[in-house]
Amino acid sequence: MKTDQGILLETGTGEVEILHFTVGGEHYAINVVKVKEIIHIDNIAKVPLTHPAVQGISLIRGEVISVIDMKQVLENVKNEDVRESMALVCEFNKIKVAFSVDDVVGISRIKWSDIHKPSLLIADSLVIGNINLDNMLLMLLDFEKIVMDISPEVGINLDRIEHLTSNEKRENYKIILADDSPLIREVLKSTLTRAGFKNLKFFNDGKEILDYIIGIYNEKGRAFIDDINLLITDIEMPQMDGHMLTRTIKEHHDLKELPVFIFSSLITGDLKHKGEAVGADAQISKPEISELVNLIDSMMDRVAMHHR
Repeated sequence: MKTDQGILLETGTGEVEILHFTVGGEHYAINVVKVKEIIHIDNIAKVPLTHPAVQGISLIRGEVISVIDMKQVLENVKNEDVRESMALVCEFNKIKVAFSVDDVVGISRIKWSDIHKPSLLIADSLVIGNINLDNMLLMLLDFEKIVMDISPEVGINLDRIEHLTSNEKRENYKIILADDSPLIREVLKSTLTRAGFKNLKFFNDGKEILDYIIGIYNEKGRAFIDDINLLITDIEMPQMDGHMLTRTIKEHHDLKELPVFIFSSLITGDLKHKGEAVGADAQISKPEISELVNLIDSMMDRVAMHHR
């Protein structure tokens, strides 16, 4: 199966299509838009001295792609025969990776609000959401964390902003951020603080941050912009995704003045139009932390010019 524009939903409706798959008898899910195709891998070369979860590399449609063993990731058990498995060829954070799984069950359309946050007891696990699908519990996995745990250099890290210096004009810029990943929230906090931003508020999902914005708006009206200068949001989040959040804000007669940046691993060439459709002011792929800081600076300069 290859995903294309035909399978993608209208943007900002609060719905998502998930791919249901199994590993070791347990049921898991991934957002369909991350999956380029599902294949059997019939050629794989082992790479010496790599992470135990990396089965090797495979030539897939002319590209050399790393193959990650999901049985090793999830159960610490090596899959001895990858050729009997299905492989999900995915693209995010501007890289392609294949994940070997036992079986693919199918695709289902659900609402983001049907994805429930995991218990605090497993908040640091790879599970970012639980889905009740036909009385079956599916675990939505954090595939970005899986890749970053194996190879940290492909994700966001402090090395990406080493050349950036703190800037005093950033100190008073008030930014609110929504991301369901504790790892990403912590890295964003570290990197933006290091760049000189001090007024940062973090939220776990789109609904939580929208409730906060509306609360400020109900109290201050159009002057809400004095308390919130910029919103940075992920796309994939339980309860309300970033596209629906952006669309809700940009369709409001006053809230539309709030600049919205989408900062997501899903900013790829064929998906960028979705952010444009809901009115995002900027879209940045998650590894590009330097670009995020530069775009915030540009927005600050634009607002300063407007008020002169």
